[in-house]
Amino acid sequence: MGTGRDTHRAGVLNIGEVLQELSADFPQISASKIRFLEEKGLISPQRTPAGYRKYTEQDVERLRFVLALQRDQYLPLKVIKDYLDAIDRGERPEALPGGMTLTPRVVSEQLSREIAGRGRSWSLAELGEKAGAGQELMADLLGYGLLHQQESGYDEHALGVVKACVELQAHGIEPRHLRSFRAAADRQMDLVEGAVAPLASRRDVASKARAAETAKEISGLCLRLHSALVNGDIARMDR
Repeated sequence: MGTGRDTHRAGVLNIGEVLQELSADFPQISASKIRFLEEKGLISPQRTPAGYRKYTEQDVERLRFVLALQRDQYLPLKVIKDYLDAIDRGERPEALPGGMTLTPRVVSEQLSREIAGRGRSWSLAELGEKAGAGQELMADLLGYGLLHQQESGYDEHALGVVKACVELQAHGIEPRHLRSFRAAADRQMDLVEGAVAPLASRRDVASKARAAETAKEISGLCLRLHSALVNGDIARMDR
């Protein structure tokens, strides 16, 4: 088998080189996480006769896409896989939750545009400006526990919280009315953590990745249940 340098010149990379490609944007990436994503069918690297994995640049960009969706949009792997499978079949699926799209033929070019600006963090003032929230609203969100002080900055999830609260405020719903959402989120997290505790307690990276993925799946089901219950009550208002 050739050296890593030879394979790179031939247009393929070994797993160590893949980690180097991704580590700047995804510092927590590991060989175990990549193999876990392969196990779940998100990527299918070729193999040498000796059984070593060979990754193409397209494999790397596909990994970058999957990791960005997990980090920035908190999407379950099944949703991401169904989307990529549709693209592999030559279809043009609808945009993923969060609005991210991917063209069937050009992955890296559009992906770089889609991910640009994602994965970064904002200060509290920047977060409020980006979401269109005034200082008073931002102070209330902190005061009622809908946001927490973050010295390292605020991410896309915090931005989603603030944007939703801005729109709710337009309907007369203030942060003080939303404290129950924080309490409900904490209770849901307790439920999820309890369900994945056996996996999360293991030390290996693959188990931790499975625990995180299972947590996302359970959380998604809880949100579906909540939505179904609320929408059922709303439907009865119109009867």
